[in-house]
Amino acid sequence: MTRRNKLVVAAATGFGLGYSPIASGTVGSLWGFVLLVLMLPLEQLPGGIVWQCMVAAVLALVAIPVCGIAEKHFGKKDDGRIVADEYLTFPICMLGIPWMACPWMLLIGFLTARVFDIVKPPPARQSQSIGGGLGIVIDDVLACLYALGLNHLLYHWIWA
Repeated sequence: MTRRNKLVVAAATGFGLGYSPIASGTVGSLWGFVLLVLMLPLEQLPGGIVWQCMVAAVLALVAIPVCGIAEKHFGKKDDGRIVADEYLTFPICMLGIPWMACPWMLLIGFLTARVFDIVKPPPARQSQSIGGGLGIVIDDVLACLYALGLNHLLYHWIWA
């Protein structure tokens, strides 16, 4: 395996978190918190939500080849050790949520993203039949979009 592929597989496995024997997807999702913190300065820019959306889209697009390469490496469709799809799409479910002002929303966002990823309401479940990295990532994008809607409802209903 090339040095580049080793790095890609390391990223795909959440730098080791994907090897967790219990709930590797949930454990691997923890990197999503780091991404949210790194995206925090975008809120201060003019049109901050647009910048957040663009970065979240780029992260999701990056996840496609990363997960695809890892899938080929492991030789198994959507291998459980691959968690880049969870953590690179996690920022989607927090777009426009002022979680620094309301830290509980961070926990709620994490839980809603995990629940929708596990339950996979239509068309998320059906999208898994798509091959390669796109098939691995698209269901997580859809799950995070469902979570985003619910997170905004909860935020505006409870805290706003």
